[in-house]
Amino acid sequence: MADTGADMAGTILFPIENPGTIHKNMSADELIQQSLERGEGKLTDTGALTVETGAHTGRAAKDKFIVRDASTEDTVWWDNNQDMSPEHFEVLLEDFLAHADGRELFVQELFAGADETHRMPTRIYLEYAWHALFIRYLLRRPEASQLEGFSPEFTVVNLPSFRADPERHGTNSDTVIACDFTRKLVLIGGTSYAGETKKSVFGYLNYKLPAKSIMPMHCSANKAMEGGNSAVFFGLSGTGKTTLSADPRRTLLGDDEHGWSGDGIFNFEGGCYAKTINLSREAEPEIYEASIRAGAILENVVLNEDGSPDFDDGSLTENARSAYPLDFIPNASDTGTSEHPQNVVMLTADAFGVLPPIAKLTPSQAMYHFLSGYTAKVAGTEKGLDGVQATFSTCFGAPFMPRHPSVYGNLLRELIAGHDVDCWLVNTGWTGGEYGVGHRMPIKATRALLNAALNGSLADVEMRRDPVFGFQVPLELEGVDSAILNPRDTWEDKAAYDTQAKALVDMFIDNFEKFESHVDPDVRAAAPAMRDAAE
Repeated sequence: MADTGADMAGTILFPIENPGTIHKNMSADELIQQSLERGEGKLTDTGALTVETGAHTGRAAKDKFIVRDASTEDTVWWDNNQDMSPEHFEVLLEDFLAHADGRELFVQELFAGADETHRMPTRIYLEYAWHALFIRYLLRRPEASQLEGFSPEFTVVNLPSFRADPERHGTNSDTVIACDFTRKLVLIGGTSYAGETKKSVFGYLNYKLPAKSIMPMHCSANKAMEGGNSAVFFGLSGTGKTTLSADPRRTLLGDDEHGWSGDGIFNFEGGCYAKTINLSREAEPEIYEASIRAGAILENVVLNEDGSPDFDDGSLTENARSAYPLDFIPNASDTGTSEHPQNVVMLTADAFGVLPPIAKLTPSQAMYHFLSGYTAKVAGTEKGLDGVQATFSTCFGAPFMPRHPSVYGNLLRELIAGHDVDCWLVNTGWTGGEYGVGHRMPIKATRALLNAALNGSLADVEMRRDPVFGFQVPLELEGVDSAILNPRDTWEDKAAYDTQAKALVDMFIDNFEKFESHVDPDVRAAAPAMRDAAE
């Protein structure tokens, strides 16, 4: 399983002059053993591999760059992406190659994309064995016959021990994630956070696929156990994207990244990367069992003295994670593909307590909320965060969107209209008041409302038009306390609700100003307004 890399077929985008031992396409068991022998991690009481990433426990957004050249000058949304000159990237590549000289490396050759027509062969060079295990789980693993003559379209090099020089490389610090879309090459250095590798692949797919009329989506997806009836779930971290898609009554396609082509939807990945803070067997049994299973990776999860994970301990980070292959989930799809979805669900955790638990959107409203990408963060979820903070991340994934949001928004709108898809906004946040006054939306109510939307029964209930946001909200549903369906009624102080609602409306309007010139009048008209609100 070790070689010098000389037999690797296809274009060598990372031509190491004097390679050391290169472990090519090691199995999961072999990579776990290597991780233990190299002191990269240790086993929990149930055999999961636990690792720590040091200073970086999340993405280093300020250290990510895209090379600005003739092909990207007019295609990348530079207001949202930092640029790097081709000259700086060339020097960086030379220094990466010198740093890799003579090093022991792990190489994984994998596919990004479950759809055979659109999958992207990807080669990844890694300094850590556990990083190789991680990406082996997170991307699609080829059959042995598919590795013969493997020719990569995309290459990622991840060397955590490399330190960038801002003056020499044009970076902001000694950490760097540099993406050259023309060469189809990404260089990652100065961080041990495993998520950078998978998000680099996602970022390139977000650049590549729209040109082929394929919608790349930061979403989870599932489908009915029998037949079709698939659904996609857009949502930022903490909104329930992974939790709500892991439904034992439905087949899981994937928890994070998918494409929507003319043939249907397909998972980009072959595994899951789930947040574990406050993970419990009772609330999320499938994810819990997968996370403690032998072979899973626990990233920055604190262990008890007996070697068991303490998922309630966020002392290392609130962003503690588990990574595991999709087949660790009992009802996961073997193919990772499905027909066109019947439902699109946009998740938000509204900590201001203004939005209803579920609402049906028109296509125009769906595009408005997709471009807005709203949720709210609360104290304790990020360092230095106090109180409640609104977050607008366009397309529910702005950090991974190289192109202008209107490109993705228009693609989604066309697909929704072309396949007669129902769209829903689901609030998993607060009810009865804002964070600190009200309480979190009951998960049982959220699941009941969501199930009714997905199985079609919500189409038969009476709806009201929300006076602020204009979308349709059910008046009642069997098994759900009707009181939570009208947020204003759940507040003791109705005037305080109106004040909070107006503040949120103003945030939406201010955020959407940058998109107004890129959308049609009907989408602009989908903006919330207080003029119709109850006094």
